[in-house]
Amino acid sequence: MTGEFNYYRILGVDPQATPDAIRQAFAELRASFPEGMRDAAVNPAYRRLLNAYEVLNNPERRSTYDSLLAETALPALAIDIVSSRDQIELAESVQRIYLLVDVRVPKQEAKAGLPLNLCLVVDRSTSMQGTRLSCVKSAVELIADKLAAEDIISVITFSDRAEVVLPAAHLDSKAKLVGQIRRIEASGGTEIYQGLSAAVKEMRKLPLQKYANHLILLTDGHTYGDADECLQLAQQVSRQGIGFSAFGIGSEWNDEFLDRLVASSGGQSGFIESPMQIVDFLQQRITGLGTIYAKNLRLLSDFPKSVRLQHGFKVAPFAQPLQLDGSAIQLGDVEGRSPLSFLLEVDIEPQPVETRINIPLLFIADIPSQQMQERTFKHHHQIYVLTDVAKVEPPPSLVKAVRMLNMYRMNEKVWEEVEAGRLDVATTRMHRLTTRLLEAGETQLAHEAQSEMERLAQAGTMSLEGRKRLKYGTRALVNRTISLDYDD
Repeated sequence: MTGEFNYYRILGVDPQATPDAIRQAFAELRASFPEGMRDAAVNPAYRRLLNAYEVLNNPERRSTYDSLLAETALPALAIDIVSSRDQIELAESVQRIYLLVDVRVPKQEAKAGLPLNLCLVVDRSTSMQGTRLSCVKSAVELIADKLAAEDIISVITFSDRAEVVLPAAHLDSKAKLVGQIRRIEASGGTEIYQGLSAAVKEMRKLPLQKYANHLILLTDGHTYGDADECLQLAQQVSRQGIGFSAFGIGSEWNDEFLDRLVASSGGQSGFIESPMQIVDFLQQRITGLGTIYAKNLRLLSDFPKSVRLQHGFKVAPFAQPLQLDGSAIQLGDVEGRSPLSFLLEVDIEPQPVETRINIPLLFIADIPSQQMQERTFKHHHQIYVLTDVAKVEPPPSLVKAVRMLNMYRMNEKVWEEVEAGRLDVATTRMHRLTTRLLEAGETQLAHEAQSEMERLAQAGTMSLEGRKRLKYGTRALVNRTISLDYDD
């Protein structure tokens, strides 16, 4: 529906606006017209305003208009599904399928975005002293050049207490930011909650619904005694539209904690092995944040009894495991530059007769450019259970994604076996992973796996550096595979 007939846009109100809000908006807009311009017969602008008010101020006419608006509205998001199989045989055993789901911004909306409300939360504990903190400072200075005039930035540092280095505001002077950043000094322990809490307080100074709100944590150590508080805060603010990303520097930080911290908002966690990589990580993350079209996308875990969701993995715009233990799977924000893609591993219970299984994918998201809050939209995928099924090869893109995902999961299984004390099993799995990586042409990761296999045999454990290189290296393979297909 064009702007001329979108009555909510004419009045400047949300489609969920109350009658009082509609009357107030009309009164304010009407007052903006001079007395001599309030003739609907000769002034088209005033006529549009009057028509909008007459429709939206009448409950019955508004209800009819809302139905028409829903029918003619452009699709909020484009959904595509690639399945490993659309037909399965009658069987007495469970059958597994994979669904690769792409969520894209409609072409006509690809350039739509929101100004950024960005907060950088920097660990300044004693362990950050030297090159690490120096590189973080340089990265923050360079990031300032990437921000648009309408963007908001704030910077928080923390050790065992937090300090607001730069309050949330437009960056009017880069020199001021540089001066504040260069005065940061390392000292104290690591209490991440102090930094996160202060950051959220700064970000809430802005009307969150008007911004792409994102907090980026940079840390090199374990937090002490406040992990649960951090996770609770991340979960709470994700519902308000604040996303989290977290990057660990070096090898001493807790990767499982950072994965859980970002999961509630569908954010990214990553491994920065060398301080010199900090700039690249921040630039890549902020580039995507500047093109956000849909916020807080999640998939409801509402599947038929015959369908069991076993595993979920986000593959683009970055690779990240998904948490499946809630009523909704948090997928994060949809960027205009690339699709949000995720892989679902699904088991189909034994089917004794021919049938059709409907797998509903029910999404919820906020679409600020269309003034949509908690917008629900559905996509259905059909699986047919038949007596005779023609053999069809799965799509190559899906096969490659599943193969890479299995290598990541194989690596995670190695670590589980190590922690459980089953070193023989861990060593065997690592040998198998080494072979798979060589077959895939990933010689550097294969060499890392071989080194860790030897360490397991000799010392009975893995190195912290090797553990993280393999975890994040195999995780990145999934994203790389999908990204190459999109580029093609």
